[in-house]
Amino acid sequence: MSTLLVRTDFTQPHAWQKLCATLQTPTREGFQADVVTIDDPVYQGLTPEQVLQRAPTDPQDRLIAVADTPALSTPDLPLLVIDLLEEGPQNLRVIAAQLWSIDNNLSLGNMDYEEFAEAADDHGVYRGL
Repeated sequence: MSTLLVRTDFTQPHAWQKLCATLQTPTREGFQADVVTIDDPVYQGLTPEQVLQRAPTDPQDRLIAVADTPALSTPDLPLLVIDLLEEGPQNLRVIAAQLWSIDNNLSLGNMDYEEFAEAADDHGVYRGL
């Protein structure tokens, strides 16, 4: 089970490079998200609903992370993470450095998506426990 990362903003190449480097760098404990990246301009400007309709998901996929304009315009790169298994897609912003936490814990069954949503800050962004 991988998290599908879909880039929808192509106006900020430096932020995209920083995002990719952040996701590819393991934590001090050696954790990192299992991410499959879609970096294709055909996704430029798509809404989350359009991404859900067009992204090539596998039945075992749990999450789609969207690198949209809000994510790439903020220093901590808060990706829009959509849970594919909940009733109706559940959206949560997650800073790039913490995507591993949701990806790893959901795939292992250690935590539920709701626990991450409940741990989000007042702006609806999960920054870690």
